[in-house]
Amino acid sequence: MSGSLQLVLSLIVGAAIGVLSFGYRTPRQAALGGALGVLGAGAISAALGFCMYAADAESTEGVLGIALGAAFAWMFGAGTRAVLNRPGEGSGVGGGGFGESEIRTGAYRLGWWWPWLLLSPTLVILVFFLYWPAFQTFRLSTKLTRLGAPRVGERCLANFSELLVPQPILVATLPLVAVGLIWGIGLWQARSSPDSVGYSVARTLRPVGPLVLLLALYFIFEDVNGGYRRIYLNTVIISVGTVALSMAFGLGLAYLTFRRIRGITVYRTLLIWPYAVSPPIAGILFFMIFNATGGVVAALSSRWGIDFPDYTQNATLARMTIVLASVWKLLGYNLLFFLAGLQTVPRDQIEAAALDGANAWQRFRTVVVPALGPISFFLLITNLTYSFFDVYGTIDFLTKGAPAGATSVAIYEIIRVGVDNGDLGRGAAQSVVLFLAVIALTAWQFKQSEGRINYGGA
Repeated sequence: MSGSLQLVLSLIVGAAIGVLSFGYRTPRQAALGGALGVLGAGAISAALGFCMYAADAESTEGVLGIALGAAFAWMFGAGTRAVLNRPGEGSGVGGGGFGESEIRTGAYRLGWWWPWLLLSPTLVILVFFLYWPAFQTFRLSTKLTRLGAPRVGERCLANFSELLVPQPILVATLPLVAVGLIWGIGLWQARSSPDSVGYSVARTLRPVGPLVLLLALYFIFEDVNGGYRRIYLNTVIISVGTVALSMAFGLGLAYLTFRRIRGITVYRTLLIWPYAVSPPIAGILFFMIFNATGGVVAALSSRWGIDFPDYTQNATLARMTIVLASVWKLLGYNLLFFLAGLQTVPRDQIEAAALDGANAWQRFRTVVVPALGPISFFLLITNLTYSFFDVYGTIDFLTKGAPAGATSVAIYEIIRVGVDNGDLGRGAAQSVVLFLAVIALTAWQFKQSEGRINYGGA
């Protein structure tokens, strides 16, 4: 496909995304949404000098250009809708949102602009310390530059396309099929009666969608010459293991230490202490424990005539060691919040369940766990953030990415490429990928939690 056709396709996709994000209740609203979508897709293409559609650009860059145009089209459409949508004044485009109607407090009547004025100090800090650095990182990801080099070259989206397989059809279709499957299952469940068989089947199939998406992303990353597919797999394995085990053990220990027994305060304090240890120190501690030559476990095993394996020579053992160190580091943090959450669980509901004949496990599963929904959701976000970013120090002291890159996760690879190797362009591109992954995962978690987490006391 030629560059001009790719540009036209990008504008068409941008128009469609703009209509969907802005709204299509009336022809005028749909036309405005389409115009905003075209404006967003055209703006990012023009900002990059239409380089992704040039004759010498790789075919995968064109697919990335269309995806980038669609993202900016959605931002233009949804952002404009949020700004204009003020039904309280009768001038919105429909829907509801923060700042849409006037706020009335006591005898004062404040306009819709008042919250934005109060938020302005925070917004200024966010712009200068978050949004502007993020923009500069994306700008750097389109360059060919090395640490300390005086000259900079343009690479357009080549730093991103190098992470993907060279087949643009796979890059374009696999994620779309996975997203379509997730959307289709959700629509099936939404339009089915809660007591119907279709609703039960859709609810059962709901976890399949994210798994298919993870699998689709696995196959679009390059696997030749130590490609990014290995980094992606390591990140998923270590992150999922860390989050699942740390939250499960944290909740279990919190439930056990919540009981009134003698010396429970001492036990709680000792269990919470590991959170005060930094990730590098956790890596050093577990290195001293599991090192095959001079570690504590190896010394004890040699006394019993057991040959202790070297975790740095086995990919599975290395990943398990990283996960174990990270879980130990997070355990005190999760325990602290779960203990606070257990104090808010309504006692009358637990007693009512006991009177109804529910055993201890049934009371825990049907009363305690749902009551801890808000805290569990918060811990899920913070634990994911830790597993994506803070695990670097543990890996650097425990394995340094060994064996053969089996424990090199996304954040470790970013620092290795960008800082150790001095390739700032490629390092910035990988950091943008990680940044977008965290945003997408967090947004998906917020979407999935709607209607399932109750923040009230009722």
